[in-house]
Amino acid sequence: QGYEGLVEGGDNIKQANWLSVSNIIQLGGTVIGSARCKAFTTRAGRLRAARNLVEHGITNLCVIGGDGSLTGADIFRSEWAGLLEELVRDGQISEEVARENCRLNIVGLVGSIDNDFCGTDMTIGTDSALHRIMEVIDAITTTAQSHQRTFVLEVMGRHCGYLALVSGLASGADWLFIPESPPEDGWEGLMCERV
Repeated sequence: QGYEGLVEGGDNIKQANWLSVSNIIQLGGTVIGSARCKAFTTRAGRLRAARNLVEHGITNLCVIGGDGSLTGADIFRSEWAGLLEELVRDGQISEEVARENCRLNIVGLVGSIDNDFCGTDMTIGTDSALHRIMEVIDAITTTAQSHQRTFVLEVMGRHCGYLALVSGLASGADWLFIPESPPEDGWEGLMCERV
């Protein structure tokens, strides 16, 4: 469950083996779970996460996420030594355990469906999101045609219109809204005329 699992600990932290990751490659989304974690945005939350990692002897993290996840990883990395010092001072871990876990290594992978990260051809999640969108469009197009109706499809992309733009092009959409190009005044009339 992302940082939530680090903060909560317990059964959220377990060793993955061959059997636990077999037969998941075709699944969309994330099998290991994902959660926005308010607690991790606080030092107290990161302290709990550090305690849970040290308890399991984990000093290597692979963080897959967007801006929030990667920013959180950078903060966690920069605070690591101080968090360990605080855990020693509070008697939660020994100085020896702190020395054994003194270095936190983090690899960050951009896992955002928005495809809005500079320096990547396509971020993790974009391709599967586009495939899912096209499956939905294919499924509703015949219904829209047979009923002679207009269908409105909303896709994800909080501040980035990449998914909407590419799926709109691929499906031959008549009208498209994307955050990078807000509609001009009077767009309603133009859209009705077009449709």
